[in-house]
Amino acid sequence: MKDKPIVLDLFCGAGGLSRGFIDAGFSVKLGVDFDDAALKTFEANHEGATALKLDLFNLDNVNVIQDFFDKNNYKLDVLVGGPPCQGFSLAGPRQIDDSRNKLYQAMVMTARILRPRVVVLENVPGMIQLHGGLVKDKIISDFTALGYKMGEPKILYAPDYGVPQIRKRVVFVGLLGAIEEFSYPIPILKPEEYITCEQAIGDLPALVDIVGEKVQPYPCDPMSVYQQTMRSGSGAIYNHEGTIHDAKTKKFIRMVPEGKNYRALPAEYAGIYKYHEALTRYHSKKPSPTINTGHRSHFHYKWDRIPTVRESARLQSFADNFVFFGNKTQQYRQVGNAVPPLLGKAIATEIFKWLKKNGN
Repeated sequence: MKDKPIVLDLFCGAGGLSRGFIDAGFSVKLGVDFDDAALKTFEANHEGATALKLDLFNLDNVNVIQDFFDKNNYKLDVLVGGPPCQGFSLAGPRQIDDSRNKLYQAMVMTARILRPRVVVLENVPGMIQLHGGLVKDKIISDFTALGYKMGEPKILYAPDYGVPQIRKRVVFVGLLGAIEEFSYPIPILKPEEYITCEQAIGDLPALVDIVGEKVQPYPCDPMSVYQQTMRSGSGAIYNHEGTIHDAKTKKFIRMVPEGKNYRALPAEYAGIYKYHEALTRYHSKKPSPTINTGHRSHFHYKWDRIPTVRESARLQSFADNFVFFGNKTQQYRQVGNAVPPLLGKAIATEIFKWLKKNGN
């Protein structure tokens, strides 16, 4: 097998999937997105990778990607991508003509031109049921027409792979070769072994009624193996700035026990909140709910505030030396949109095994 297989990440965002592939032994050469702050984060945290801003609604821009690979004399081994999922998500209206549902076609065209050995497309699980499975079948048929052998997509559950967060992603894998020699990653943890919120973020500064500094020292030694792993390579804490809520918000937060939400409020406050995740307080002894991009509906299991960007990043399995750029809203969005790096690494490890078996 050659030194390091080369990866291209479309719709890369901050680069959680790319980070996982790098940690599994791959070389990520290019990340493509349209979000300036996310691209800055991507390039700063993936040494040797270029971040390229392209509008992939315009499929002609795939030619720019081809020019990059030709100019640098790179041969692409793995194409990965997570086309924006809002059109597929159960949280949205899921219109069949939502233009975002068609962005995966940029991956199809890229695969047609660059012919990677492997294609990995990830998304929200709701995509595979969308419109009776028509979207799923279209993705499979389009890559099959290019010669890729496509198995059934697999829903992976992040806590099974060491991520302290309730999160599911569906993964499609297409191979130019023997698909029977590829296996999706098997879980490494049992439910009773899942990493909890406390094990993930319990060592970070409390930030009670303060914002805190942009760069902070660790206040204590790591209190779990997970915390020790997340600290590896980092001498300080970044992106850990607190939010000071108004008195009314704090009043309601304090009424919610850990692991509960707005439904636990006294009866006189029933009807104030409608959103099903409103006032969700994490449970210290369980993984967190799915990290979202809005960040205003979840609260720390102990402190009366929303999680910081760093706490959210920890719950997504981003190591502390992965620094996010942009304003706080942009940082929260980057974290919420990302594939957990540990989940990405689990997928990448199986891809690496397949490439090794098949003479790459």
